Amino acid sequence: MSTEHPNQPAPADLDAWVARIAAELGLDPSEVPVGDILDLTRRVAHGVARPAGPVTAFMIGLALGRGTTTGTTTEVAERIGALADH
Repeated sequence: MSTEHPNQPAPADLDAWVARIAAELGLDPSEVPVGDILDLTRRVAHGVARPAGPVTAFMIGLALGRGTTTGTTTEVAERIGALADH
């Protein structure tokens, strides 16, 4: 019996999704820090509000893509996650 929540994808499903969407967007799936993103969205959802998690992840991606913030995705996610923790 699976221990996964019925609405949560299994890790293999998530990996396949990331690979599929990365290909669609012209990205290398190995450059997608899934664990860091999931940790960030969890921290923001619990520290601010549930809908703030995905919105924050989008905003980080937008800022990194535009070059309006510095650091790696992981570094920025940690910095923003720390703001949500306080």
